[in-house]
Amino acid sequence: MARRSTEPSAPVDADAARIAILATIARIPAGRVSTYGQIAWIAGYPGRARLVGRVLGGMLEAGAATPWHRVINAAGQISLPKFSEEHREQKRRLRAEGVHFENDRVSLRRYGWQAGGDSPLIDP
Repeated sequence: MARRSTEPSAPVDADAARIAILATIARIPAGRVSTYGQIAWIAGYPGRARLVGRVLGGMLEAGAATPWHRVINAAGQISLPKFSEEHREQKRRLRAEGVHFENDRVSLRRYGWQAGGDSPLIDP
C-alpha cells in the first residue's frame, strides 16, 4: 500500500517559500531549537514540514550562515542519518550552544523556541 502524504497539495512558490523559511530559521536564537513543522507554520506554510526539510537540504555545508542545525524533528531528534558526518556536525553545533541530549533527544520543553504568542506549542 502506498503511503499517503500529509502535506498539502496546493502549489507553492518555491522562491517565496525558501525566503520565508530561511528568514524564520534565522530568528531561532542560539541554544534553542525548533521543529520542521513549527518552522513551516510560522513561515506561512502550515502542514509543510517536508518543504522545510527540502529547503534545509542545501544548508548543511559548514559555512552556511543560516542556523540550519537548530531545526530538529517533532520527536526532539536530529533527522539526518544517525551515523553521518552531517548528523555529528548538527549535534556538535547544538552542544556547543549549550543544548543537551538525553538518549539522542533534545527536550523541546526546555530548548524549544517559541516565536510568539500565536506560534504553535511544542509538545513536551
